[in-house]
Amino acid sequence: MELRRAGRSGLLVSSVGLGTMTWGRDTDEHEAAEQLTLFLDAGGTLVDTAASYGDGAAEGLLGGLLAEVDRRDVVLCSKSGVRRTGHGTRVDTSRSTLLDTLDETLAALGTDHLDLWLVQSPDLDVRAEETLSALRHAVATGRTRYVGLSNHPAWYQGYAAATLADDATGLAAVEVEYSLLERGVEDEVLPAAGALGTGVLAWSPLGRGVLTGKYRSTIPADSRAASPHLRGFVEPYLNDRSHGIVEAVATAADGMGRMPLEVALAWVRDAPGVSSAIVGARTAAQLRGVLAGSDLELPGAIRRALDDVSGG
Repeated sequence: MELRRAGRSGLLVSSVGLGTMTWGRDTDEHEAAEQLTLFLDAGGTLVDTAASYGDGAAEGLLGGLLAEVDRRDVVLCSKSGVRRTGHGTRVDTSRSTLLDTLDETLAALGTDHLDLWLVQSPDLDVRAEETLSALRHAVATGRTRYVGLSNHPAWYQGYAAATLADDATGLAAVEVEYSLLERGVEDEVLPAAGALGTGVLAWSPLGRGVLTGKYRSTIPADSRAASPHLRGFVEPYLNDRSHGIVEAVATAADGMGRMPLEVALAWVRDAPGVSSAIVGARTAAQLRGVLAGSDLELPGAIRRALDDVSGG
């Protein structure tokens, strides 16, 4: 698998990353272990998690598996800033919460440092300077090698990059949703990342699973759209506009003798500015399908056709 720089930083990441959003809840230890083995054997390095994934269980599950592999083979990325309280999920990017959560993350993962640490979501109730001071402190104390942002607007990305450039901490990467069904980041976030030299990690490149084609005629009983806690995650893309894009992807895939998910993944993975496309498979079988398409390069004509049909 190809290794790429995250923007103009020194951080190298695999062109496809392994997401762990379902680990510890929908993906059990056996499936997770098989996924990690498959991914590393395929040359993948970037493993993406968060303190909030699996209601807090994902990091612990991943940490147990990391004890069985060479830590140097894994580019470990985690996110802080979203926590569950007695009143529901809350965004909190205060310095104390971020650093406390980072220490808990390191303990759960069984490591003394992350390769990349991201602020998971914007919190406009906390001054940006305070949030960014936590990133600077984490690098200075060796808790993480690189830092970045997840799901933040372009203006915040620009401010953060300028602020963290003062002492060479730097902003290595931004993680955003990007797929043929969600191209809004092309307006400002991707151009900003290109101008600032920030790498782009694209989450949900398969359109929350919709671009695999599994929902073309029905909702499978074992799918995310049928899951009580993930139904709301998928439903925004179960509409007429998405259906037309899915059919175009399926047609392109048929013409090349490939699977729709391979086409959808290749479109994001090789989009300008993207360092890695992060795929969160629920099962090892699903991940095998993803890895099977790691060699696919879309012909220019097909990329342009998909650009047009998806509104680009």
